[in-house]
Amino acid sequence: MGKTKRGLFQKSLDGIEFLGNKLPHPVTLFAILALLVLVFSAVLSQLGISVEHPGEEGEMVEITNLLNAEGIQYIFSSMTDNFIGFAPLGVVLVTMLGIGVAERTGLISAMLRGFVLSVPNRFITLGLVFAGIMSSVASDAGYVVLPPLGALIFAALGRHPLGGLAAAFAGVSAGFSANLLLSGTDVMLGELTIAAASVIDPAYAETMNIAMNWFFIAASVFVLTLIGTWVTEKIVEPRLGSYKGEETEENLEGLKPIEKKGLIWAGVSLLIGLGLTALLILPENAPMRGTEGSTMDQIVQSPFMSSLVPIIAILFFLPGLVYGMVTKVVRNDKDVAGQMSDTMASMGMFIVLAFTAGQFVAYFNESNMGLVLGVYGAEFLDSISLTGIPLILMFIIITAFINLFIGSASAKWAMMAPIFVPIMMQLGYSPELTQMAYRVADSTTNIISPLMTYFAIIIAFAQKYDKKMGIGTLISTMIPYSIFFLIGWTIMLIIWMLFGIPLGPGGPLEYPN
Repeated sequence: MGKTKRGLFQKSLDGIEFLGNKLPHPVTLFAILALLVLVFSAVLSQLGISVEHPGEEGEMVEITNLLNAEGIQYIFSSMTDNFIGFAPLGVVLVTMLGIGVAERTGLISAMLRGFVLSVPNRFITLGLVFAGIMSSVASDAGYVVLPPLGALIFAALGRHPLGGLAAAFAGVSAGFSANLLLSGTDVMLGELTIAAASVIDPAYAETMNIAMNWFFIAASVFVLTLIGTWVTEKIVEPRLGSYKGEETEENLEGLKPIEKKGLIWAGVSLLIGLGLTALLILPENAPMRGTEGSTMDQIVQSPFMSSLVPIIAILFFLPGLVYGMVTKVVRNDKDVAGQMSDTMASMGMFIVLAFTAGQFVAYFNESNMGLVLGVYGAEFLDSISLTGIPLILMFIIITAFINLFIGSASAKWAMMAPIFVPIMMQLGYSPELTQMAYRVADSTTNIISPLMTYFAIIIAFAQKYDKKMGIGTLISTMIPYSIFFLIGWTIMLIIWMLFGIPLGPGGPLEYPN
């Protein structure tokens, strides 16, 4: 019986990998989707489908044909604007200019190593998972730094190194959308959500900000850290057993004196930056503070909240620059410019993706298909009584399944947001809640998808301790994390909904339709 189960499991993994590999590259996928929107706009416009605009009583909306004379003119005349106007493009690039300097000077790596190596042995699992979750502020740096470091630490403590690798990988990947700080992920997904919400209610979209999920993702850090620690010590390590592999000769090196000095001065510069930021918003008549409502309203609905992208970039850039200067990684302005240039070069694929994704999103909105689909989709779900918590659960399950085949969080949300955000708004659920439900599902199944970008690298790290480690073995090790993270995080979201707690500053759970 056991062999049969392993066989079925392996076959299912092979099926996921086969189907995922058959999907075109996300760049090509969005080009295909854009073409399909054009074709469907022509077909559906002939059927005379129309709905009443949710935000404009009495105004009827029809499908616009994008393949007639006017539509073809629009396709060519708007192509450049669709690219430049793709919601996440500019804000992501600006954010990454600051984060890139912090990462390339070595600040992020030093912080992660310094934190993990300073944690007492009895709390090392807790520290690894926590550091993994927090590493998402620097995009993908955690994938490269923490899993091999976790394996080395566990080996040095006489524990199975793959347990340390798994704990770190779970924090980095399955907990990617949780953080105490705002990161590039908030910027990227938030802009797509705001753009999707504007289809139904442009006025509401103008009140949204990229910190819309901040309260929830900050609280999630502690919940996921505890879950990840429990899964590692109670499920994964006992299953791995004692380590019988070859001893490694590597030793754990602490931070060098120059790195410690760099971290101290980087911390000082960050405190100065936070202090100056506070002066922009906290005092009465501060330039970045709102002017109406209570004190909290003046902060939430303020120029500060709409300026979070450059502020985040600066608060990463400043400590990164100071750390680089102290450690001599940065010797002059040319070094800084080179690091920022290298960061932009690494964003090349995202920029190409933004071109085809921008066309798809623009065509979808211009054709009014998103608005019509939102109204009809909401009516259908309401007719079968799929609302409330069951609806959120179904959305999470669908997203988690799709994530097994399409790894890019931004690519998936660029496809899903224009459809699901309007539908959920029609049913009375805020775009902020829809985005958070998406993030829960998207993160938790990263570690069991063979198509995840860093999966091969993690396998390479693991093979150092187990030569037979393959896709199936790694996924079977990570499945407990995926299951418990998904269940625990979903329960947390449901409790959050039941208590009616805002998801972030200006991030309600309900949409006042």
